[in-house]
Amino acid sequence: MNRKVTLGVCFAVILVSIAFSIYFYPHMPEQMASHWDFQGEVNGYMPKFWGLFLMPIISAVMLGLFILLPKIDPLRRNVKKFMNYYNAFIIVLIVFFAYIHAVSILLNFGLEMNMSYLMIPAMAFLFWFIGVLLGKAKRNWFIGIKTPWTLSSDTVWNKTHELGATLFKICAGLFLSGLFFPQWIIYIVLVPIICIVVFLFFYSYYLYKKK
Repeated sequence: MNRKVTLGVCFAVILVSIAFSIYFYPHMPEQMASHWDFQGEVNGYMPKFWGLFLMPIISAVMLGLFILLPKIDPLRRNVKKFMNYYNAFIIVLIVFFAYIHAVSILLNFGLEMNMSYLMIPAMAFLFWFIGVLLGKAKRNWFIGIKTPWTLSSDTVWNKTHELGATLFKICAGLFLSGLFFPQWIIYIVLVPIICIVVFLFFYSYYLYKKK
């Protein structure tokens, strides 16, 4: 997927999000629900303007940041080797933000659904695609599992990311189980992520010492 297609799709998604916000602006309360806990209960509010337009602004800033990073990476030649997957990830992330934005507006409009049930499948897909990206990423300074040891060795980088790709995909599958065990959702989401991050950190060190 080339950069022009990526930009075109992302700009279109952001513009649709803005149009969605403008359309629903008259129908929103002055204080919009903006944050939900793991059980789907509202625990945070923000003024209507920010509730409707903060996410598109964040999406635009993130898009600019992700476009810039490969250009300033000292190992930009390596980024080019998996640029198609990187561009696809940008689209997935922007669509993910747009989905959160739309769901938030619809819940404030009166949609009667649990936020957790709406978010779990989206998070599962996002983490699955992160796993795909990790499996393709080559050594660079901004994208992937960056420890002193992965950045010091292509071998350590590749082996760590190969395992990391598998673990993130498994993590995505575990997220889906939260649909059936909502009372355990905070543990189903947080525990695997923390364990994977910690394990990969020490695993990369182990590979480096072994090498």
